Amino acid sequence: METALLRYCINFSGQSKTVAHHHRSDSEIPRLKSIHGGSKDEWCAKVLSRRSVMATTGFSLVSSTALGFPGEGLAVVKQGLLAGRVPGLSEPDDEGWRTYRRPDEKSGGHGVGWSPIIPYSFSVPQDWNEVPVSIADLGGTEIDLRFASPKEGRLSVIVAPVLRFADNLGDDAKIENIGPPEKVINAFGPEVIGENVEGKVLSSNVAEHDGRLYYQFELEPPHVLITATAAGNRLYLFSVTGNGLQWKRYYKDLKRIATSFRVV
Repeated sequence: METALLRYCINFSGQSKTVAHHHRSDSEIPRLKSIHGGSKDEWCAKVLSRRSVMATTGFSLVSSTALGFPGEGLAVVKQGLLAGRVPGLSEPDDEGWRTYRRPDEKSGGHGVGWSPIIPYSFSVPQDWNEVPVSIADLGGTEIDLRFASPKEGRLSVIVAPVLRFADNLGDDAKIENIGPPEKVINAFGPEVIGENVEGKVLSSNVAEHDGRLYYQFELEPPHVLITATAAGNRLYLFSVTGNGLQWKRYYKDLKRIATSFRVV
């Protein structure tokens, strides 16, 4: 797979000399030192046209000096998404907060026979962004999403099949059918913090939005806010956490993030 590409035409004293530096796959054109014969202008036009296409399909220009190459710029293949844009993440509002909504086309389903995951949403300050999920993370393959801010903290969304916990909840589970807040946090809190939650629950609350109940918990230690609900045939566990300093400085923002979670 091609990882880096540079094309440029340099004029020396009115004479045109064409140079190409190229890291390529086998299917690419060969390395060129100079062009003899033919139209140099036509060759450069094709090269520049190719760079224009690359710039609109996920390539970004970075300083070639920083990468140890001379010249003005290097077009680098940027895997995945363009910087600053996450699917489902809105533009900042007047307060600088953005709303994430799980894209309908996002993969995930926990096996054959499961319906698509019902989308969810939440709000975060502008400097929060999606980070990769690893199956080695606490929560394993049931972690659907992670976000983080170097300044404020991090969050995760666990989406687990309700059949793991009961076989009589049907395809339209409600959190209240799984159990009261105490039962839910004792059963599922370890999914989030990796240990028993006994003696760690500082507070619990029940909120209702559009007819759906949300159980909200604050635990310490570790510092974590958990919002739990159920929809379809899945349980949703939304957790927001930070270290001691982040918790002290940004608790208000972390609390706002935690209470913004909705299944939509």
